[in-house]
Amino acid sequence: MAIKNINLSGSRTRRPVSIFLALGLCCCFYLLGTWQNSGFGKGDSIALEITKHTDCNVFTNLDFETHHNYIDITEPPKQKIEAFKPCDVKYTDYTPCQEQDRAMMFPRENMIYRERHCPPDDEKLRCLVPAPKGYKTPFPWPKSRDYAHYANVPYKHLTVEKAVQHWVEFKGDVFKFPGGGTMFPQGADAYIDELASVIPIADGSVRTALDTGCGVASWGAYLLKRNVLAMSFAPRDNHEAQVQFALERGVPAVIGVLGSIRLPYPSRAFDMAQCSRCLIPWTANEGTYLMEVDRVLRPGGYWILSGPPINWKMYYQTWKRSKKELQAEQRKIEELAEQLCWEKKYEKGDLAIWRKKVNDRSCQRNSAPICQSKDADDVWYEKMESCVTPFPKVASSKEVAGGELKKFPARLNAVPPRIAKGSVPGVTADLYDKDNKIWRKHVSNYKHHNKLIGSTRYRNVMDMNAGLGGFAAALESPKLWVMNVVPNIAKNTLGVIYERGLIGIYHDWCEGFSTYPRTYDLIHASGLFSLYKGKCKFEDILLEMDRILRPEGVIILRDEVDTMNEVRKIAGRMRWDVKLVDHEDGPLVPEKILVGVKQYWVGTSGNSTSGDM
Repeated sequence: MAIKNINLSGSRTRRPVSIFLALGLCCCFYLLGTWQNSGFGKGDSIALEITKHTDCNVFTNLDFETHHNYIDITEPPKQKIEAFKPCDVKYTDYTPCQEQDRAMMFPRENMIYRERHCPPDDEKLRCLVPAPKGYKTPFPWPKSRDYAHYANVPYKHLTVEKAVQHWVEFKGDVFKFPGGGTMFPQGADAYIDELASVIPIADGSVRTALDTGCGVASWGAYLLKRNVLAMSFAPRDNHEAQVQFALERGVPAVIGVLGSIRLPYPSRAFDMAQCSRCLIPWTANEGTYLMEVDRVLRPGGYWILSGPPINWKMYYQTWKRSKKELQAEQRKIEELAEQLCWEKKYEKGDLAIWRKKVNDRSCQRNSAPICQSKDADDVWYEKMESCVTPFPKVASSKEVAGGELKKFPARLNAVPPRIAKGSVPGVTADLYDKDNKIWRKHVSNYKHHNKLIGSTRYRNVMDMNAGLGGFAAALESPKLWVMNVVPNIAKNTLGVIYERGLIGIYHDWCEGFSTYPRTYDLIHASGLFSLYKGKCKFEDILLEMDRILRPEGVIILRDEVDTMNEVRKIAGRMRWDVKLVDHEDGPLVPEKILVGVKQYWVGTSGNSTSGDM
C-alpha cells in the first residue's frame, strides 16, 4: 500500500509541469509566426525577391524541336562511322541487272539473255560507283540534245558503225548528234513531219509515245519540242551505250527489250508507238510482240513501222532476203493488225501507220485468243502471252474504251478516267484534287530552298515513289522531265500517271534500276523507305540512288522522322552532304525532309579516287 501511494503522488506532481510546457511552446510558435507575417522575416524577403525576377510564362524555355538521335543510344557517343568505299574503276558503267557476264549465262532464245538478271544479295556491290576521269556536268537543255562530253560517255563505236546514218559524230572532245536515224538519215524533224501529216501530233491529242529499239533516242529527242514525251528503250548490247547517250542528251530512256517478259508499263499507256528498223520479229511466236505493243497502246492510238518488211520491193537485196519471205512477213503483220483491231491509215515509201480502233464494236477478230488475265497492268516479271488484251467495255460504238482523254496540257490536271471510273481502289476525284494541291505546296517549298529546281540545271528527274504523279505535275516544264516510278509493292497508279500525259515505269527498289550510272540530276522519294521497311536493306536502296545520281546531283527524301534518321545514318557513310529539315508546316509534323547533294569525285587507277574538278 505504501508503494502505491508514493507512485500516485509523483504522477500528480509532473502533470502540471507538462501542461505548462505545452502552453509555452504554443505561445512561442504563435509569436514567431506573427513576427514572420509582419514582413520582417528573412525567408519572406528572399521569397519576395525571387518572385520579382520570375517569368510566369513556363512555355518560354520548353524546346519543341525534334531531337531524335540517329545513332543508337547503346553505341559509344563518339563511334567512328565507316564510310562506303569506292568501287573499282572497272565498274564505272556498272548496270547491276544487265551485266554482260551474267547475261551470257541465260538462253539467247527470245532475247532472254538481254532481259533483267539481277545479282543475288551476296553478290551485290556495296560500294560507290565512280565517275570516269574528266567527268563534266552535261550541257544544259536544249544544247544537250545535240552535244555530249566525250569524257562522260567515252565510247566511239557508234560513230563508226552508224556514220552513214548520222546517229552520232565525234568532234574534238564532244559528241554531236545530228538527229539522224537508220530510217531517217535526213533527220528526225523531217521524219516527224511526215508522221504529223497522218497523226495529230500538233494539237495535244498525242502526248505519250513509245520507241521500241531507240538507238540514241533522236526520235524522242525531237518529239520533245512538239510537247510529246517518248519513253525510249533499247538493250545493253553491242551498240555500246546507246541508252546512256540518250540520257546524257537529256532524253527519257531505259535499258529494256521485247523478249519473254511483259513490258514494265500499264495497259493503254501510250498514244503512239514506233519501230524504226528495230529488228523485232513481229510475226514470231504467234505475234506475241505485236500483241504486247497492243496491250500498252491506247484505244485510238497509232503504231508506226518503218523498216523491214515495209518497202521490201526496193530493199530486199540490201536486206539479203527473198521477195517471197518479205512479202509473207508483211502479209502476216497485216493479218495480226486486223486481229488486234488496228486499221491501216498510211503506207508510203519506207513508212506504214496503223491506228487502233477506239473500241471493239467493229472488230473482226476471227480466231484471235483473248487474254484471260483479270489485270492487264500486273506485269512485273510476268511472262508475255500470245493473246489479245480485251478492250474495256463501252456503252456505244462512239465511246472510247477506257475513257476519253483531254488534249494536253488540259489533260495534266483533269481527273483521269481510271479515277473517274473508280478503277483505283480508295482514290476519288476529291482525293486526287487534294493530292495535287499538296504537291504544289511541297514543290513550292522545295523551290524556296533550292532556286535551281525547275531550271535546266536539273534536267533528268526521278520520283522513286510517284503515287498519282503530283510531284511531276507540279514540276511540269519543257526544261525537265520526270521518270515516275511506281514500286511493284505499292498501289498500282501508273495507269493514272500516263492518263495525265506523264511517263513512268514499274520497278522493285530491292533491285537495280534499268539505267546506267550518273543518269539523273535530281532524285525525289516520298514514303519510299517506310514502304520498303523490312523488305530489303536501306543501304542497298541508297547505294542504287548514288549509282544513278550525277555528281553534284540532288536528293530530296520525305518520310516519318524515325525512318529519316535511320536513312540519315546510312547517308552519312556516303559522299553526300545532307541535312534533315522540318516539314514545311513546322516541327510538330512527324514527317521530315532529307536534302542531300552528291559530292563531285572521280575514279582513278589503283582504286583511289579524286575530288578534283
